[in-house]
Amino acid sequence: MTRRVRDVMSPGAVAVEPMTTLENAARVMREQNVGDVLVAYDCDLFGVLTDRDIVVRAVAGGSDPHTTTAGQVCTRPPVVTLNPDDTTDRAVELMRQYAVRRLPVVEHGGCPVGMVSLGDLATTDDPHSALADISKADPNR
Repeated sequence: MTRRVRDVMSPGAVAVEPMTTLENAARVMREQNVGDVLVAYDCDLFGVLTDRDIVVRAVAGGSDPHTTTAGQVCTRPPVVTLNPDDTTDRAVELMRQYAVRRLPVVEHGGCPVGMVSLGDLATTDDPHSALADISKADPNR
């Protein structure tokens, strides 16, 4: 049965402003127990920053996490997004097409309202699947 993204997404996505340092963004991720944050200013989605972006793009590349900002490192538009009324099938299609595990959910005006992850979709389709078990054990799903 096809469901709507709003039924499976994690509401209230965690966001930081583009000028937030990577150190502070990482601290927010730790405190919120998430592996990514939206980079936004009010309702303008600037990009998505993952823990992997911080480690691979910034730290491994020699950038200083105390001075490098989320806006400098995040994945920038075109950021692939979903609308809360999109179907979970559409979410799966986009994740496959763009090889991503998480997608921001935005209202029609572009204001972020949540995130949907591969784990959210796995537990929706089959709550007893191995992927569902993995996503429960991994808060960064």
